[in-house]
Amino acid sequence: MKKTCLIFGILILCAFSVKAQSEYQPYSYQFYQKLNSVMYSPDTRMHTVIKPMFADDSLLKPRVDSLMNLGVNKNHKSWALRKLFDEHLINAGNKDYTFYADYLPDLVIGKEFTSKKTTWINTRGFQAALKIGSKFSFYTNLFENQAVFAPYLTSMIRKNPVIPGQAITSVPGRPEVKSFDYSYSTANLSYTPIKYINISLAYDKNFIGDGYRSMLLSDFSTNYTSFKLTGNLGNVQYMTMWTYMIDPLAPRTSTDRGTADQYKYGVFQYLDWNISNRVSIGFFQSILWAKNNSDGTFRGFDDKYLNPIIFLRPLESSDPNSPDKTHLGLTAKYKVFKNLTMYGQFLLDDFKASEFFKGSGYWANKYGIQAGIKGFNAFGIKNLNYLAEYNEARPYTYSHFQEITSYSNAGLPLAHPFGGNFREYLTIWNYSYHRFDFMGQANYGIYGLDENGIDYGKDLSISYLKHPNDYGNYIGQGLYTKLVYLEGRVAFMLNPKYNLRIELGGIYRKESNSQSVSKTNMLTIGLRSSFRNLYTDF
Repeated sequence: MKKTCLIFGILILCAFSVKAQSEYQPYSYQFYQKLNSVMYSPDTRMHTVIKPMFADDSLLKPRVDSLMNLGVNKNHKSWALRKLFDEHLINAGNKDYTFYADYLPDLVIGKEFTSKKTTWINTRGFQAALKIGSKFSFYTNLFENQAVFAPYLTSMIRKNPVIPGQAITSVPGRPEVKSFDYSYSTANLSYTPIKYINISLAYDKNFIGDGYRSMLLSDFSTNYTSFKLTGNLGNVQYMTMWTYMIDPLAPRTSTDRGTADQYKYGVFQYLDWNISNRVSIGFFQSILWAKNNSDGTFRGFDDKYLNPIIFLRPLESSDPNSPDKTHLGLTAKYKVFKNLTMYGQFLLDDFKASEFFKGSGYWANKYGIQAGIKGFNAFGIKNLNYLAEYNEARPYTYSHFQEITSYSNAGLPLAHPFGGNFREYLTIWNYSYHRFDFMGQANYGIYGLDENGIDYGKDLSISYLKHPNDYGNYIGQGLYTKLVYLEGRVAFMLNPKYNLRIELGGIYRKESNSQSVSKTNMLTIGLRSSFRNLYTDF
């Protein structure tokens, strides 16, 4: 029966699809926001939620090509000048294939004035991509890094030895040593066997949403292994993805197969429907389950989750003994004006209707909300893009009764970086003028930290069974904390092919509560490249 459902689901996915694409474009908010004029124009009806996207989309490709050729001078006779400013380091191809490869430096030095510390990043990386015809593409990158971070990041990494958004690190044994060594790699193999479906096998991250943050699935955690099927029926896009993740913070379990690592599996499904050029809605489902449960039992991959069709299975909530973590979600988007779009998300974790409408602060009514606006060419200024966004999550949202199946990967949230028990307001403005890029960002957040060893619902690594009160729970409970974050960057593009740029940046961060105040005032300058998201705004 399970095999029949699986085969039936794949056939349905193929039949309700149109031509899929295969050329991978790494996801970076700073790059993707430059595509707003195409993605969010009321003259187009693109599927914009699932990221990374494919650069050879017929609507998207002209805009991507224009960005990749920004300021390029094809008349340079000097090989060195062409490679520095205009071309990939290695570039080959003909009508049947294309190949490129680049060296990716990230060399940054900074000064944190509050602690009077010098920060730096020393990264040597490369990327390579191969595309054969319209069916096959492969992309990979690898970075070797040494870094000294601002004190607030150093403190977080020492508690959880993971560089946010990048990789697990070896934490120095001596507290006085502040540098971290870590490697970061990505690989994405995309194949379109027939024109109706795209298949990808990747060690990468994914993002579901139209905003800067996502309450459903974001790229804040480290890379993980995934197998993904994506197809389209004109105005409908469908994705189902199976993943393999790790959580170094979860308690280790001893099974009959020996001491097991803290691994878990996941399945993520998303259905996007463009009702019109202006209106879209989407439906989301995720399930996480442990390779080794907290009771010591070994489970491995559960084949009942091979079914690729969303909602075509018994709901986990119908099984009170299920050890699996389930989320349901909803997205919506409305293009209000030619250059302004409203968007939102709703995530449902647990729900008890009789308690929800009482307004009693019942602990198990857990959900997250996002609402925002974004647009392009603000005030009639070409290439001035903007975003304003609100996010919130109730206490204990994303956590689970066993730590291993919390909504996290490598000890980092799979959705919003704050975890649970928070509200956040943010705005980001970007302006491009020829090879110059300008960015300004402001965040204000409130959240409740744990206090006196009591779990108030922010930390996803703690079992929600440890909650102190069944009723009276509210956002900000615990040690009420405020976060103010301001960031500005100015960059001059040297080579648009791999985002090689000289960048000057500044960060102001203040985290305050009744027990302490932590301030960061930092300036950085460096030679940077690649399209990675490197988060510091949490």
